[in-house]
Amino acid sequence: MSDVVLVLIAVGAYSAVHSLLASLGVKRRVRARFGPAADRVYRLGYNLFAVISFLPVLAVLAWRPGTLIYRLDLPWAAVAVAGQAAALALVTVGVLQTGVWSFLGLRQLTEAGEAPPRLIVTGLYRWVRHPLYTAGLLFLWCSPVMTSSLLALYLALTVYIIIGSRLEERRLLAEFGQAYGDYRAVVPALIPGPPRPRIARQP
Repeated sequence: MSDVVLVLIAVGAYSAVHSLLASLGVKRRVRARFGPAADRVYRLGYNLFAVISFLPVLAVLAWRPGTLIYRLDLPWAAVAVAGQAAALALVTVGVLQTGVWSFLGLRQLTEAGEAPPRLIVTGLYRWVRHPLYTAGLLFLWCSPVMTSSLLALYLALTVYIIIGSRLEERRLLAEFGQAYGDYRAVVPALIPGPPRPRIARQP
């Protein structure tokens, strides 16, 4: 089996399980089975599972790295690495804006009940609806080295990010209704747009 096919199978399996666990339907089933206390550990468990379940993808990549397509030389390699550094900075800002402990799922462990969802439309979210996904795409495609297996991985993850953002927006529409619909109408999804009129934060 070719390197590319193995990578695509690994990413496809990861993406399917990851998206399923992020759905509201699965969360409702877990809550019905284990009670409201499940909400306190679901986010942390989801994050841990996401990290652990991605290890087989990395193992396939290490096992079958594929053939070299290109390796950037200076100064373009430095430009690519600078783009990846900028992507990591955007991730840091985005996580800080949403709350590090909440993002990791640690804050929920100390809460008596599930915190009400909060729609964030300021900061990075004023420019793009999914800044963490945007940063992820920037990091991937600024790679200074490209092999056939890496290209398959990046293409598969790009498709997954695009599809995942659509699925996430269904969940956000279900949670926030018209407030998110209005926000979505004026802020681009993945490619940052020009400055927009200020959107009031949801109380």
